[in-house]
Amino acid sequence: MIEGQAALTDVVVRAAFAHALALHPNGVPSEGERLTILAVGGYGRGEMAPFSDVDLLFLVPWKVTGWQERVIETVLYLLWDLKLKVGHATRTVADCLRLGREDFTIRTSLLEQRAVAGDAALADELGLRLRRDLFSGSEKAFVDAKLAERALRLERQGNQRYRVEPNVKEGKGGLRDLQSLYWMAKYVHDAPDGDALVARGAFRPSEQLLFERAHAFLWAVRCHMHLAAGRAAETLTFDLQIEVAERMGYEDRPGRRGVERLMQDFFRHATDVGELTRIVLQALEAEEFKSEPLLQRLLPRRRRVRAPFGVRYGRLSVADPAAYLSEPLNILRLFEEALRTGLLIDADALRLTKDNLALVAGLREDRAAQRVFLDTILKHGNPERALRRMNEIGVLAAFLPEFEHVACLMQYNMYHSYTVDEHTIQAVATLAMIEKGEMLEELPVASGILEAGVERRALYLATLLHDIGKGREEDHSVLGARIARSACQRLGLSRGEVETVEWLVRHHLLMSDVAQKRDLSEARTIAAFAKQVGTRGRLDLLTVLTVCDIRAVGPDTWNNWKAQLLRRLHREAAAVLDGRPPAARAPREAEAKRALREALADWPAAALRAETARHYGPYWLSLPVAAHVGFARMLRDLAPDGMRMELRADADRDATRIAFAMADHPGLFSRLAGALALAGAEVVDATTFTSKDGFATAVFWLQDGNGAAYDEARLPRLRQAIGRCLKGDVVTRDALAPKDQIRKRERGFRVPTVIAFDNEASDLYTLVEVDTRDRPGLLHDLTRTLADAGLTIASAVVATYGEQAVDTFYVKDLFGLKLHDERRRKSLEKHLREAIATGAARARS
Repeated sequence: MIEGQAALTDVVVRAAFAHALALHPNGVPSEGERLTILAVGGYGRGEMAPFSDVDLLFLVPWKVTGWQERVIETVLYLLWDLKLKVGHATRTVADCLRLGREDFTIRTSLLEQRAVAGDAALADELGLRLRRDLFSGSEKAFVDAKLAERALRLERQGNQRYRVEPNVKEGKGGLRDLQSLYWMAKYVHDAPDGDALVARGAFRPSEQLLFERAHAFLWAVRCHMHLAAGRAAETLTFDLQIEVAERMGYEDRPGRRGVERLMQDFFRHATDVGELTRIVLQALEAEEFKSEPLLQRLLPRRRRVRAPFGVRYGRLSVADPAAYLSEPLNILRLFEEALRTGLLIDADALRLTKDNLALVAGLREDRAAQRVFLDTILKHGNPERALRRMNEIGVLAAFLPEFEHVACLMQYNMYHSYTVDEHTIQAVATLAMIEKGEMLEELPVASGILEAGVERRALYLATLLHDIGKGREEDHSVLGARIARSACQRLGLSRGEVETVEWLVRHHLLMSDVAQKRDLSEARTIAAFAKQVGTRGRLDLLTVLTVCDIRAVGPDTWNNWKAQLLRRLHREAAAVLDGRPPAARAPREAEAKRALREALADWPAAALRAETARHYGPYWLSLPVAAHVGFARMLRDLAPDGMRMELRADADRDATRIAFAMADHPGLFSRLAGALALAGAEVVDATTFTSKDGFATAVFWLQDGNGAAYDEARLPRLRQAIGRCLKGDVVTRDALAPKDQIRKRERGFRVPTVIAFDNEASDLYTLVEVDTRDRPGLLHDLTRTLADAGLTIASAVVATYGEQAVDTFYVKDLFGLKLHDERRRKSLEKHLREAIATGAARARS
């Protein structure tokens, strides 16, 4: 299609030129009136997607004459009338040489020039002068400039090949990387195509085939993106992924959606592009057209390399290929040796290894190979570098076949920013950084656990295998535990280590779920969690694994809020497992009241007695003294029809805390949730209490759309929006409707609704957990339904995982009782599902 698009554009440009000549006849043009139209850029390469720009260079011998100017204007007006996006310049040969010397971008476009219409001799003259007077002798400068340009481009794109919404053109492993290889090879070797690169030794035939396949696939994806979007679109967004998958024939299969299969193929091709890039760059380096890697220039003193390895152009290489392959164990030793010496691996060594992956399968049961593999992960402090390279060329999946299924596997959701294999490798990298003491201030609990000593092999293997069961029909934790057990037995771990890894993989989501979906002030929650964990050693290992897992989800997933929750859960569960039972309720209540009296020492004694007597026990046990002080001041002299509100940043939780004090009434929690949704705030936690004299004290913790606390400048507007809603100036449901919309980009996600009831997790309340598709007005709809059912909401724990919301409500009925009646629970579930379905339909309208 891309060649056809360019060929059709050639026909249009030639027709426009012929028409212009007919309109402005010039019988016998003089030497100075010759005119050539050249295609440059992607059009010059003969590659055009729908809606691509038409880049033209009007070439003249000397100064532009009046006749040439009229012809050029006519051509451009004709093309513009045809609604083509035309980029153009008019230059002489001398201009091209001068500007090419000054600007590598212009030089690159000239590298791809191709005559479309006009004087062929003038075009030939430009091609000859470019090669003789500009390109020749400047190869190293051009390559260095292209590499610097690439580095800057990839930095803007996040320098990450495995982002789940990749930029097909500019991203790492995308079309621009392929084009850069073409530019450098053509500039250095004067190679017009891939066959010429093979003939000149830059590529092997098998690598040229990889190039062609990646080129064809990426261009197909890009063309379908343009056609689906009806415009030039370069980022493969979630909504485009579904349409492109359908257009390219990817169908859903058990456990895997078609869109996930499309993206797995995309990332595999992107990985191949990365390998091709390394091959070409090292070939250029060998010819001294590229500077030695900065890392190697900064490390002049290197460790001695062991046989059969050597050093070539500052990289770890294979000195004797025959000796290297005669002992397959050397394939694994290559990656450990690179970590031990600090050297990057030579592209030819990687080529040789990739060509002989079949040898690796024979090492799976070999004890020496297992030791080398584990040493690579455990001994050198930087396992990420080895694991990523092993993964990209297929060694990791060859030695650990369980990993093959998750290689380049994308999970089609908004929560995970990377493919499963990249997420896993980043989790291992985080674990290594914590162990080296590099995150002591940011992660004090996890750092302290590792410093005290843990089962390192079990922890590293659990981190490497925690998501190994993804991409199948069965629950990935359950399946992953079985897979991990088999893999660890084969790797030679002890029976105890195997059981630890199996348990960690099976329960790797447990701590995150409890911390983010349950009220940690509930003693039963802590006790149940501690019972499920069983031992202090497992608690410590699970804590570190959970931290690494969350931090590897994406660059913005970890925050102080999650850190605070995990630290609290670890601290309180550790106390239970260490045999230190929590203090009895009465002394804790008394201590909270004493702290309040000290904080309000300037208050009259009668006012203090009234304040400490007006609240029930859970109020004193669930909130810190700062919140007690704030509520005491808001409640003091508050009229029955009055309302007070306090907003302040809570740095410990990376959120804004907003507290309300007002007379309690049915549905109040829903009104507050609606007001916050209308103000555009994202609720991450909430709790509410009713005093003995009928006042509600509610606290919500909010974050903005970026997962952070609101800055001070935005608080007045937030306060005003909430106040207008609570005063009745706006009807919440009506005003919320335009905001309660799911964006087009996010409409392809599927989240089944699951509603669960739990009467055992709390002494006083029934837990209603709703797991469903998130949207702005969801919390308001759910809480309004609970209120309509005659239920009082004591607290809500709100967790969001991309497009998925898991909201847990602690409720009791008007008589203060749990929901023991099964018929009532079924009726409530029915009404909650109806509210969700109605809201979802409205959000998609």
